[in-house]
Amino acid sequence: MNHAPPHQDVQNASRQIQFQEPESVLVLGSTGTIGCNTLDVIGRNPGFFRVYGLVAHSSIEKLLQQALQYEPEVLVITQPEAYSKWKTQQFDAAFTAEGKRIPQVLPKESLLEVCAHPDIHTVVAGIVGAAGLLPTMAAVNAGKRVLLANKESLVLAGRFLMQAARKSGAVLLPVDSEHNAIFQCWPATIGQNVKLMGADRLGIAQITLTASGGPFRLTPLHELKDVTPKAATAHPNWVMGPKISVDSATMANKALELIEALWLFDLKPEQLNVLIHPQSIVHALLQFTDGSVLAQLSNPDMRVPIANALGHPKRLMSGAPPLNLAALAQLQFERPCEIRFPMLALARQVLQHASVQGVVFNAANEVAVARFLNQSIGFLDIVKYVRQALERFSGSNIENLDDALVLDEEVRSFIAAMA
Repeated sequence: MNHAPPHQDVQNASRQIQFQEPESVLVLGSTGTIGCNTLDVIGRNPGFFRVYGLVAHSSIEKLLQQALQYEPEVLVITQPEAYSKWKTQQFDAAFTAEGKRIPQVLPKESLLEVCAHPDIHTVVAGIVGAAGLLPTMAAVNAGKRVLLANKESLVLAGRFLMQAARKSGAVLLPVDSEHNAIFQCWPATIGQNVKLMGADRLGIAQITLTASGGPFRLTPLHELKDVTPKAATAHPNWVMGPKISVDSATMANKALELIEALWLFDLKPEQLNVLIHPQSIVHALLQFTDGSVLAQLSNPDMRVPIANALGHPKRLMSGAPPLNLAALAQLQFERPCEIRFPMLALARQVLQHASVQGVVFNAANEVAVARFLNQSIGFLDIVKYVRQALERFSGSNIENLDDALVLDEEVRSFIAAMA
């Protein structure tokens, strides 16, 4: 790969930015898990941030409560039906009743313009799935400080997102717990004007992402064919939305995170590794050529990486409970079984041609998971459909972002039509 590590852009730019207070923040996906946790962290650090805007899809009752609490200037509602409901049901009256300024409420068509608004400094990219790509790209093109919680943006268009970041000067900070852990352990450069070197020259031999193993780590293999959506979304450690919870159960999330790390830290496929760690305390490990290993540890609480990214280079109060290793007594690690988690085997294949096969993997998985959640296919069909899509589109080529979006749609149509 010849692209510069985005991590270089992250640390160099963040050293040059004077952390103004309060920072103006736009939260994409404010009513989802990432959005709610982001607002919780903001609320715990008064005076540091101003919520400029909130973006939600359809949960307008929750959006209303958030808007009343944080008093943003702009709300964007991306589902047309929900936007119409807000307008017709006179939700604005709630602000008048509490003596608060009524925010401007905009439809989906205004989202990209809002992401690039000059009054916004930080954009939290918390929209789940490929739907988060274009608003994330708009924020990057506008040179914003972007907190990446939408892994699909990098999986779908990592090459183009990183090119755009280098061109615009955008600062990218990872919010996924594993990638934020890598970021926290990544060696710092000496001096403000020294460009960060790549992983090899920094002596980084391998990066290991940890995985909880999800709800089916110990389930007998013959029982997986009967897994229900309710069981698949019952994660043992993390509180997450249904799609990402299913991804954790299949380990598709770890496959996506491997692709994401490849782009974010300019790594080679052979430098990436996965370990099962049921306690979800160690989030990533960096192994160096001298035998040293650095790791980031914290309780499994998304507010920790969110607070780290929001405050960087400062440290904020996250609200997460402090880590008590004595109470834990032990930390367990094991190699993942690719018979149980075949998505990891597919990920190794995808990493060799990430810019194309990452698009196919992500699109096929999104549609297959949606079909599983609405009970039109079984749990084991998810990986079967993804594998078939990778075979069907193995000869595809991508030259630009438009090509990636076209391929994304073709794959989605292919999976949606499968019996």
